[in-house]
Amino acid sequence: MRDDQNTPVYDEAQIQVLEGLEAVRKRPGMYIGSTGPRGLHHLVTELVDNAVDEALAGRCDRIKVELLPDGQVSVWDNGHGIPVGPHPTEKISTLQVALTKLHAGGKFGGGAYKVSGGLHGVGLSVVNALASELYAISRRDGRRFVQEYRRGKPLGSVRDAGPARDHGFEVVFRPDPEIFETTEFDFDILSNRLREMAFLNAGLELSLEEVASGHRVQFLYEGGVVSFVQYLNLNREVLHPKPIAFSIVRDEVVVDVALQYNDSYVETLFSFANTIRTLEGGTHEAGFKAALTRVCNDVARKLNLLKADDANLSGDDAREGLTAIISVKLMDPQFEGQTKTKLGNSDIRGITESIVAEGLATYFEENPPVARKVLEKALSAQRAREAARKARELTRRKSALETAQLPGKLSDCASRDPAESELFLVEGDSAGGSAKKGRDPRIQAILPLRGKILNVERARLDRILANEEIRSMITAIGSSVGPDFDVTRARYHRVVIMTDADVDGSHIRTLLLTFFYRHMPQLIDAGYVYIAQPPLYLVKKGKTSLYCYDDQALEQALTRLGRDGVGIQRFKGLGEMNAEELWETTMNPESRTLLQVNLEDAVAADWIFSVLMGEKVESRRDFIEENAHLVRNLDTVG
Repeated sequence: MRDDQNTPVYDEAQIQVLEGLEAVRKRPGMYIGSTGPRGLHHLVTELVDNAVDEALAGRCDRIKVELLPDGQVSVWDNGHGIPVGPHPTEKISTLQVALTKLHAGGKFGGGAYKVSGGLHGVGLSVVNALASELYAISRRDGRRFVQEYRRGKPLGSVRDAGPARDHGFEVVFRPDPEIFETTEFDFDILSNRLREMAFLNAGLELSLEEVASGHRVQFLYEGGVVSFVQYLNLNREVLHPKPIAFSIVRDEVVVDVALQYNDSYVETLFSFANTIRTLEGGTHEAGFKAALTRVCNDVARKLNLLKADDANLSGDDAREGLTAIISVKLMDPQFEGQTKTKLGNSDIRGITESIVAEGLATYFEENPPVARKVLEKALSAQRAREAARKARELTRRKSALETAQLPGKLSDCASRDPAESELFLVEGDSAGGSAKKGRDPRIQAILPLRGKILNVERARLDRILANEEIRSMITAIGSSVGPDFDVTRARYHRVVIMTDADVDGSHIRTLLLTFFYRHMPQLIDAGYVYIAQPPLYLVKKGKTSLYCYDDQALEQALTRLGRDGVGIQRFKGLGEMNAEELWETTMNPESRTLLQVNLEDAVAADWIFSVLMGEKVESRRDFIEENAHLVRNLDTVG
């Protein structure tokens, strides 16, 4: 319907009401973030969070996740099970209420749960809505109760399936292919999340099994957050052997903190509220940081390491080389949105700050040698920060849009619209030359990098900014670096790492990813970092030419063309391709393949970068030996 001006009419008829779980199926991203791999794995996370709530209530000590051979997933706990009797207001089984009603659960009053990660009560019902089939099994009162669903709708009432030898709750579900881009679960992503949950819940056993292969992992950490810090620092040289830790209950809030300094130049800090990772921090993290900085300055002046006229240590100085876990458990957490990325309870800042300040001040007073080591490192960081500030100012002055002020070796694009502009970081001048000739100069910029850049895992920011190749990248991207980084000033919304498909190329790619992860993580979070996928082979027979990007594609090409009279060219470097080949296979937006870099698990990423790029050779060797069987297309030397 339109009015006289041919514009759509907005009246009562345009207001659509979505009943029950229809809203979830209509707008799944509002509830699980996306319909890609992240949202898919979030389904399991929601169910595990519910099971952990049982553990927090003291009713559960084991949680089991199974990836079943037919694509289904089972999440089981040995808690009390969901009640199945009639709900007092809904007049249907309480189990069905939990499975079909948003914001229904034991977390909204009644005292069933003192603290809970599943704040909104939508986890179970959302999983049900987004599953093509789901089976809920509640074992309680010696009986086994079952209800089956299809796309959120019950196939029948809750039925008594006979005696039960144990107690607990289990959900078996299949993600709906109509909703999700992929329905294949990644074992490592789930494993990392379960390990994290085990660290945060001392004494809780969590396991994951891929039934078809028999691959199984089990996590149980009696040390809690202390074990978490020790795990994160496993590949680093620590400044003191035991983490500084304290667990305090104040005003019905449990604050668990563990911290340990190492000799690296990076800060590794993860915060949690009711076992939910708070990606954007919040009041608990702010209180921790404020207390740490204040205590470090107070103790530095008491020990005369800071003189009367010396400037205070900054928060960045105090946190250099710090690995810390902050976990709070509280009655009524206020998260920002269903994705629970930031804690907003205002009173938690004061509680956390006072607990951390008291605990840390006492520890430093009782352990002066550790205090001196930590503070001397912070003072060294302060001196380096001043040098880095001067270097950043120089880089920032050079990052204006005028081409004359950009790095001399940058072949910039004509477009000034970041949304359509691409920067290719290319290994070597030879490949850079081919890329420059083959590119679309309107939207594609080329920055050739000479050799391997500095390993930033082992360097402070002042030394990093003294590296010419890194400085060129920072200036070209235009967002500065470190504390001054501003993603809104990025000149390109695609920064593409394009290296050779050999060992050296892989190393350069890892060095670049380490730099972006440690000093421009917001660029990754924004989805601006990509990895190019150049072909490994060119297969020719007669007038037919096929580019193959892996060994499987090569086998398929040989099968298609027949093996007699087929020529195979192995590309060892981008420089072996002429401009036309490089454009058509690797740079042409119509035909190329780009891998977008994202951080599914920051804890796992931090650990892996410290292994691959850190100082401990033995950790790197062990990792390589454990994962060598997974390597494909590894070039031989000689």
